[in-house]
Amino acid sequence: MDNFSSIKIIETPRDGMQGIDQLIPTRKKIEYINLLLKCGFDTVEVGSFVSPKAIPQMADTAEVLDKIDLTNTKSKIAVLVANLKGGQLAVEFDQVNEIFYPFSTSPTFLRKNLNTNLPDAERTIDRLQNLCVVKNKELVAFISLAFGDPYGDPWNTDLVNEWTEKLVSKGIKRIPLADTIGNVSPDLIELVCKAVIPNFQGIEFGLHTHALPGKGMRKINAAWRSGIRRFDTVINGLGGCPMTDKEMVGNLDLEILLGYCDKNSIETGINNSHLLTASKYKLTF
Repeated sequence: MDNFSSIKIIETPRDGMQGIDQLIPTRKKIEYINLLLKCGFDTVEVGSFVSPKAIPQMADTAEVLDKIDLTNTKSKIAVLVANLKGGQLAVEFDQVNEIFYPFSTSPTFLRKNLNTNLPDAERTIDRLQNLCVVKNKELVAFISLAFGDPYGDPWNTDLVNEWTEKLVSKGIKRIPLADTIGNVSPDLIELVCKAVIPNFQGIEFGLHTHALPGKGMRKINAAWRSGIRRFDTVINGLGGCPMTDKEMVGNLDLEILLGYCDKNSIETGINNSHLLTASKYKLTF
C-alpha cells in the first residue's frame, strides 16, 4: 500500500443535486457550495450548463457561479457541459477552472445522456478542447461506462485504451473512468485500471463511481491499488445519473472515502471542522 501518497478529492454537489426531485432554492445552493469551498477539496463541481428541460435542477448554474465566494479557498471550480453551446457559456466565467464532459464509448449511452453519437461527441471534444485552450480552462473528459456496457454495445479494455489514446492525443490530461450505473465489481475496476493506466504516463486518471450501501470501500480499494489517486464524491452519497434508464444508485459517499484514507494513512487535506458544518447543511426544506 502506497501509504505516503496523497489523494485528490473532487466533491460533486452537482451530481448530488440533480438526483433530488424537489427544486433547491438558488440561495441554498450558493450557501452550501460556499461551505464546501472551505473544506479543502481539490475541486468542487458546482453545476452544469445543460438543457433545463432535461435537468431543471441546474437551470440556475450561472447565478450560482456569480455568487460563490472564492476569497478563502484553494479549490478549483468545475462545471459539466453536454455540448459546445454549454461549453461556450461555461468558459466565459472567470470562476470556472475545469469543464467536465461525460464522453462514453457506448453509442446507446451517448444518445440517452447527451443526445449525440460517437463521431459528433468526438467533434464536440475537439471544439471544447480548443475553447479551453483559448480561455485558459482545462477540459476533463470522462469515459462513462468505462467498466462495461449494460446496453449491449461493444466494450472491452482495448476499446477503452483506444479512446483514451485519442483523448490524450487531443491534449487532455485528466480522464476519470466512470462506473456510471454503479453495478460494477471491484475486480472489474481493478482489471480495467491495470489494463489502461500503465499505458499513459503523465495522465491523471480518476474514479467516478456509484455504490450501494456497503459496496463503496472495496471499489475504492480496487482503484487505489491500481493507481487511481483522484476520486469523485458526494457528501452523504446523494444523487445518481437520471439519464441511464436504470435505477439510480447514489454517488460514492465522501465519508466512505475518508474512512478508507484514515485507515490507510492517506493525506486528504480536508478540514474536518468545516466538513462537519457542510455535512449538516439542509439543501431542501
